Amino acid sequence: MTHWIRYAHEGRTAYGTLEGDVVQPHRGDPFTAAEPVGAPMPLARVDVLAPSQPTKIIALWNNYRALAAKLGQPAPQEPLYLLKAPTTVARPGAEIRRPRFYEGRIVFEGELGIVIGRACKDADEDEAGRAILGYTCVNDITAADLLNKDPSFPQWARAKSFDGFCPFGPAIATDLDLDQVVIRTRLDGEERQNYPLADAVFQPARLVSLLSRDMTLLPGDLICMGTSLGVGAMKGPVNRVEVSIDGIGTLSNVLA
Repeated sequence: MTHWIRYAHEGRTAYGTLEGDVVQPHRGDPFTAAEPVGAPMPLARVDVLAPSQPTKIIALWNNYRALAAKLGQPAPQEPLYLLKAPTTVARPGAEIRRPRFYEGRIVFEGELGIVIGRACKDADEDEAGRAILGYTCVNDITAADLLNKDPSFPQWARAKSFDGFCPFGPAIATDLDLDQVVIRTRLDGEERQNYPLADAVFQPARLVSLLSRDMTLLPGDLICMGTSLGVGAMKGPVNRVEVSIDGIGTLSNVLA
């Protein structure tokens, strides 16, 4: 397994591989070609950034059977999704600001994220699997009270597209053992979510294949696989949310 991080160091942005607390700088990027360059350096010397710059962020709804059962929803026959603005991206450790003109509930959603590694269109499952670079941790943040504020039009994109509402990282893990993936979310140190990827209706390769029928997926694009039981509000005034997945790491951010 390789852990790719994107970082800033001495005014330069680069990719590197992470082993423990040591970063090996690379020339290029994992989406085209990358090769080691220079001496390894401590992780503490760099500023870790979001591990890709997606042209689009696709977020799934109703993709876990346990949550669907709680909500009384049937399992979908095809992926149900929305698009989040690329300006929602936030780096690991970033402080996310509450929207100035919104005073309602803000909800965390710990999720597994798929990062696309190569252009993908109308792919079968084998091709889709090969198009996945790896996996990351995501907090798909939602301004929940906006969703049904206007009864004539559910405002999914608006509710999920405030600046900073999609922190992800800290790394992209390749060759992750998907059979063992469990997503855990802590709010101010208290575990709120603990659910297995195995409960997902659409598993990664199948999901990428189906989405590629609708739109071309490009290197760096992020697919948020949806969430399960335990979603809750961040009541503030300051909250820390940590999304942890063994084999990837922990994404930690503060909402203030």
